[in-house]
Amino acid sequence: MTRKFALEKMQARVLSCRALPHADARLCRALGLPEVSERTSLGLITCDQDDTLYAALDHATKMADVEVLYAKSFYAGSAHASGPLSGEVLGVISSNDPESVDQGLRAIVDAVDRVFSFWAVGATGVAMFPTVIPSAGRYLAAQSGVAVGQPLGYFIAPPIEAVLGVDAALKAADVKLAKFFGPPTETNFAGAYITGSLDAVEAAAKAFAMAVVDVAIDPRRSK
Repeated sequence: MTRKFALEKMQARVLSCRALPHADARLCRALGLPEVSERTSLGLITCDQDDTLYAALDHATKMADVEVLYAKSFYAGSAHASGPLSGEVLGVISSNDPESVDQGLRAIVDAVDRVFSFWAVGATGVAMFPTVIPSAGRYLAAQSGVAVGQPLGYFIAPPIEAVLGVDAALKAADVKLAKFFGPPTETNFAGAYITGSLDAVEAAAKAFAMAVVDVAIDPRRSK
């Protein structure tokens, strides 16, 4: 039986955030913007937690007329960043309106500061992201294959913890595995997107977190 253990919020930090009101069209194409698009106003942001920023980018699509143009994690995580402002992820949003980009960037910063975060299992060194998004925005809907507005479980942890956690989540409620992130990811974690009713996703998130805690406090139990 999983023992109770205090989870401590690991506050994410936005490290850099800049608007580029009229980006060169060639740069926009290189970042993935379709040839016919006029959404050449960009917002660039880095953060020291990649999954927190991905969730915050999705939040921005619900708060402003922006799309996520580019989002990539950096190899090995923020502890091995290329510079003090790099963190472990770069996100780029786009719009045809500079004011919408500014609004989107504000929404991202607010979500990083107040809404999403990794959680530490006490002093074990294990961190996890057992996040429930009640209504998926356009970005995570496209990434996961679920419909916009559907509940989404976004579950991330280190490799063994994540595999056992995803198994526990799928068994805990009537949920669907939308996408599995097998280890290693760029930051050497793993996890999954799951979907279902909001109650089911919340139950799955609780089961995921309990399984991660169980491994963190008793990592070598074989039965």
